[in-house]
Amino acid sequence: MNGLLAFVSLALATSAYARTFTVKNNCAFTIWPGLFTDLNAGTAVPDHATGWEQASGATETITVPDNWTAGRIWGRTDCDFSTNPGPTSCVTGGCNGGLECDPSTGTGVPPATVAEWTLSAAGDADWYDVSLVDGFNLPVTITPTAGCSEASCPVDLNPDCPAEIAGPTGANGANAGCKSACLANLDGNQQDSANCCSGSHNTAETCPPSGVQDYDYFKSSCPNAYAYAYDESSGTALWTCPSGSAADYTVTFCP
Repeated sequence: MNGLLAFVSLALATSAYARTFTVKNNCAFTIWPGLFTDLNAGTAVPDHATGWEQASGATETITVPDNWTAGRIWGRTDCDFSTNPGPTSCVTGGCNGGLECDPSTGTGVPPATVAEWTLSAAGDADWYDVSLVDGFNLPVTITPTAGCSEASCPVDLNPDCPAEIAGPTGANGANAGCKSACLANLDGNQQDSANCCSGSHNTAETCPPSGVQDYDYFKSSCPNAYAYAYDESSGTALWTCPSGSAADYTVTFCP
């Protein structure tokens, strides 16, 4: 009986954690990836620390439940947790909690390029995307198995980032991030803003891409990423893969 119970427990564990996510750091420098689950949307969480140090060339493997909802992975840069653990410990992407992001509030400080998933979502599909809605800090690509499409922002947007949205500056003195027009508050009113799709602009109809400053800079360089909140109309922002394929995913920084 004990053997049968052990077998059932193993089977349940295997079915609950059925996906493998591989995180690769192809950047020429160390990064500190963050991992976050919106617990207001779902309670299933990956079997992994919520933040870690990853050297250049290193690979990390994460076990992810089939029903992971509103999950995100992003890269943090120029981090030092020794004296100031928290959201300002990194030049970009820092989170509440220090090295390991707080499971409730550690979403990451923009600007940051974010890889996002909801697995086994509506329509029997995984939903996934690379989001620049919070701005950009590192090139990122999501590559699924099962022949599904790649979501990506493979280009470094920092060197040519328009001056009005550039920053912060990295430890080497170079530009380390590219803010969204919303984050930079270019129109001066984030509560009712075409750049933020807020207030009177809070629908896809009232917040077209033509009204978002610097939309073309992000979208022309990274056409297969979300460039602003309602970018689904582009047809190349939100990607899907059949849930039945049980796809695994590789996240590559600096592909």
